[in-house]
Amino acid sequence: MSRSTPADEERLLLDTYEATIRPITPADRPLLHELTVAVFWPHRSRDLDTFLALGQGYIALDEIGRPIGSAMYFLMGSDFAMCGMMVTTPRLQALGAGRRLLRRILKDCEGRDLRLSATKSGFSLYESAGFETVCTIWQQQGVVRPIHLPEPVPGLTLRAMQASDHAAVLALDSQAYGANRHEVLEVVTDLSKRGVVVERDGAVCGFAMMRPFGKGIVIGPVVAEGDQMAMQLCAPLLQHCEGCFVRLDTPQQSEHFKAFLSAAGLGVFDTVTEMRIGRFRRATEGPQIYGMAAHSLG
Repeated sequence: MSRSTPADEERLLLDTYEATIRPITPADRPLLHELTVAVFWPHRSRDLDTFLALGQGYIALDEIGRPIGSAMYFLMGSDFAMCGMMVTTPRLQALGAGRRLLRRILKDCEGRDLRLSATKSGFSLYESAGFETVCTIWQQQGVVRPIHLPEPVPGLTLRAMQASDHAAVLALDSQAYGANRHEVLEVVTDLSKRGVVVERDGAVCGFAMMRPFGKGIVIGPVVAEGDQMAMQLCAPLLQHCEGCFVRLDTPQQSEHFKAFLSAAGLGVFDTVTEMRIGRFRRATEGPQIYGMAAHSLG
C-alpha cells in the first residue's frame, strides 16, 4: 500500500514544537517501549518485537527524537485489519497526535473492515472517527491460586495440543475471530509454551494456548463453544501456572466464566471497549473467542 502523503501531513505543531510522523520500523522498539511505559502498559521487549514483526504503522517524534505517539495495524486476510499499539504520551493526548496517527492508518486500511480495543482515554477519538462499539473486553489477571479441574464435559476429550492439530486450530480460529489471521496464529503458536484442545467424536472443536507476555503469562487465544468447554480448556493451563502471574482478556460477557477466572485468582483488573468499522464479524454462536491473543491482535 502506498504511504505517500502531502507535506502538510508529515509535520504538525504540538505545544511549542513540531513533531514528525514516519513509518515505524523494528529499530523503533526502544521508542515503543518508552511509550508503553508512559501509559503503564506491561509490554516487554519480546512482546513489542512480536507486534513489530506482524504489523506496520507509524510513530510520532518530537524535534529531538523523543516518541510522543504510535499507531499500528495488523492485516488479516484480504479484507480485514486489527488496529493496535495506539499510544500517545499522556501530557499530549489532547493536542492532535493520536488523531493524526489514526488518520494515517485509516488511509492505509481503506476498504477493509477494522477492529480495535479502545481504552477509556481513546474511546471518544475512535467514536468520532466512525468506530462503533462491539462489546466490553474484561482484563482478568492475578497470581493463580490452587484450583480443582472442573467436571469433564460429556462427549468431550481434553488432551495436549499436537502439531497435527494445526489445520483444525486455524479453521476454528478463523470461524470464531471472523477473519483469516493465520500468520498471527503461526507466530503465537511458536511462542506458546503449552496448548490444549478438546475433541468431540475425534474432531477438534476447541483450543487454548498460553505464552509469556507482559508481567507473566497470558492465556490466549482460547476458542470454545461455551462456558463449560472454555473452563475445561483453561483449567489445566491455570493449574500448571499455580503461583504465577497470569492474564486472560475475554470478550465474553458470561458471569459464569468470569467468576471461574476470579476464583482461580484472576480478578477483573480493567476493561476496554472493542470497536469496529465495517461489518460485525465476531462469532456469537458455535466456536467463539473466550481469550484474546492480545489487545492489539484480537
